[in-house]
Amino acid sequence: MHSFSYCKLEIFLPETHLKELQKALQAVDAGHIGKYDSCMSYSPVIGCWRPLEGCNPYIGSYGNISTAPEFKVEVTCRKERVKETLAAIKKVHPYEEPVINVIPLYMTGLD
Repeated sequence: MHSFSYCKLEIFLPETHLKELQKALQAVDAGHIGKYDSCMSYSPVIGCWRPLEGCNPYIGSYGNISTAPEFKVEVTCRKERVKETLAAIKKVHPYEEPVINVIPLYMTGLD
């Protein structure tokens, strides 16, 4: 398997928490690309989910399918900082079970 140096994180969260997430990502140097930091992108999406028994949903109610506008945030981070970055995201993320995808990047513009 080819080694990689960077990952892309996809983070889904409510718009209300975007600024707090930006600060958390900056604090762990996620989104540092060359001579720029705080690099990320976000786009509006609609999320849907159904809370199951035993959960404590931020939005929605047990047994009912919920939908709500969210942002999909994309940011790169160095492979060795993924765990630290995930911990920083989870500290500011309001969801009980946040959706955070970590995708290894075969190559970036930094390679």
